[in-house]
Amino acid sequence: MCGRFALNATPEEVRAFFELLEIAEFPARFNIAPTQPIMMIVGGLRHPEGSNLPNRHALLVRWGLLPSWAKSPKDMPLLINARGESAYEKAAFRAAMRHRRTLVPASGFYEWRRSGSGRAQPYWVRPRNGGLVAFAGLMETWSEPGGSEIDTGAIVTTGASADLTSIHPRMPVIIRPEHFARWLDCVNYEPREVADLLGPVEPGFFEAVPVSNRVNSVANMGPDLQERVEVMAAEEQAEASKSAAQLSLF
Repeated sequence: MCGRFALNATPEEVRAFFELLEIAEFPARFNIAPTQPIMMIVGGLRHPEGSNLPNRHALLVRWGLLPSWAKSPKDMPLLINARGESAYEKAAFRAAMRHRRTLVPASGFYEWRRSGSGRAQPYWVRPRNGGLVAFAGLMETWSEPGGSEIDTGAIVTTGASADLTSIHPRMPVIIRPEHFARWLDCVNYEPREVADLLGPVEPGFFEAVPVSNRVNSVANMGPDLQERVEVMAAEEQAEASKSAAQLSLF
């Protein structure tokens, strides 16, 4: 799954990577969590008058998709992820897969490796060569009974690449720049015609950096969350705990 991610890039870097005509200023965000606003790129192939750039633009949506048919957010689980293998057939995601596919700018994501003791070691998973990535996204606009509308979205996931499965079995789907147009074009490409884009990236594309468990709290939002920490092997952790217990007897 993908439950936390970051967008450290500048507005200009995002604008250039996604070939946007313009983009509003935004701050670096190092610990983006569900229900918070996330950026999504939407648009098709039509070129605006006088521009050689695609007709794409960025908007903010609530992370946690609400299907248009949902009567109340309280009636729905928090749909932050959609499984790429089955999203096209699930009632909650079917319409978005057909009509509202998006891209989610990201610098990387966080994932937790759980040990037999129940402890969880967080990792900052980032492109090995740096830069931005685009997660596959889905968007829905939900109308409140009072008439106001809320744009909501989910990140599409797939099975993890072989080098990341020891941390977690799932990861976000990465859409490469050469496939942006096809993924975003919901007029000419049906879900079955973009299904080939929903697999994991090749091993080695990402590197996983062990980080502090400070990332567990949404209240922590600084760049220090992505600093590498030393992780002891399980045997060393067990030995250290045993030694500490013995010393506490004296």
